[in-house]
Amino acid sequence: MKKVTLLTGTAALVAALSVPAFAQTEMATGATATGVSAVDDRITDIEDAVQDDFDRANDPDRFGPADRRQGLFGNMALTYSGNTSNSDEAIDDQDLSVAGRISFNQGRFAQSVGLAIEFSETDNEKTKEEVAAIYDAQYYFNDRMYGFGLGRITVDGVAATGELDRDGFLGFGPGYRVISTEATAWRVQAGLGVRYTRFVGADSDTEVGYIASSRFYHRFNDVLFLTNDTDYLTSDSGDTISNSLGLGFKVTEALATKISYDTDYEKNDATGDSVTDNTLGLSVVYGF
Repeated sequence: MKKVTLLTGTAALVAALSVPAFAQTEMATGATATGVSAVDDRITDIEDAVQDDFDRANDPDRFGPADRRQGLFGNMALTYSGNTSNSDEAIDDQDLSVAGRISFNQGRFAQSVGLAIEFSETDNEKTKEEVAAIYDAQYYFNDRMYGFGLGRITVDGVAATGELDRDGFLGFGPGYRVISTEATAWRVQAGLGVRYTRFVGADSDTEVGYIASSRFYHRFNDVLFLTNDTDYLTSDSGDTISNSLGLGFKVTEALATKISYDTDYEKNDATGDSVTDNTLGLSVVYGF
């Protein structure tokens, strides 16, 4: 089995934040005032989104926790902006966002906790007040068998009547690597989950659900690889199924392409209604 170094999103961000000073946001003198920097930032966002898409398709976790960073590490980020003006037509607003993640890996056990806080206010009225936390844990019994835990809680402080102001989920279960070779990797996992919800003006509800997932990766050669990711969640309120099929091409050293076909299905058992969304995607990266 091929050994690879897993650099998680947290580790990558920690490495970036280790630089002693923040880089300037202006790409050239005068670029901010003329709007050039804003367009350059948008270009960077698109490039990052495409690269993230390619990274997910390559499934960096397909070989397990090989060379995973050990010990305690994490990151924290905060951004704030406030706007005031002496114009009668101007709107005074302020925005605050705080996000962070702490990870602790020790041998076969890996876990992380993430937190995001977002607050917005316009003319002294709250327009956004959201807090979200996640938990992710994996324990590897051997190279093939592992146990997992997933948790999420979101709180919306400005939810309107009939909207969710509390939404939480906790799931755990076993996972198994059916195939684990350099060319092909397939792992499946399934478990029990509990979801807690509360709508504004209504009583809270707790229901049991079941989750199942599959991750498949196959590299035909140095040019072509195939991925297929499937997730299934069922509970008393309905079913949710998502499937993402991807085909990646490394045409040349400078040109890479990924074609994806995503299907999302949701069924509400209370009403009997179901919705299916299909999305065709194309990502291209070219460097010279």
